[in-house]
Amino acid sequence: MLTAAPPRIFVGVAPVDLRRGLDGLCAVIQHHLALNPFDGAWYLFRNKASTRLKLVVFDGTGFWLCYRRLERGTWVWPKADDQVMTLSYAQFLVLIQGADWRRIQTPREIRPSLI
Repeated sequence: MLTAAPPRIFVGVAPVDLRRGLDGLCAVIQHHLALNPFDGAWYLFRNKASTRLKLVVFDGTGFWLCYRRLERGTWVWPKADDQVMTLSYAQFLVLIQGADWRRIQTPREIRPSLI
């Protein structure tokens, strides 16, 4: 089952041929991103036009392969020197809605010294 907030969300920075099925995307995770598709993290990929997404998740009993298509516009996609980057859950939720995920800021942690 998909959890409300995954432990980690990895985003493949380069576009992927989304004609690939689950096994093909797991091969991308293992060989191109050098990660383990069985670790419970969420893996997000986009097509070249940035109009379609696929999400790969292993929940401990099997894989989920989720697909999303925008009817208008494109996704704002991460640009990085590495092949993969991580997003927070809040950034992920904004990204899949088609909004600019880079504008989401997590609150700074406060460490009080006195009560």
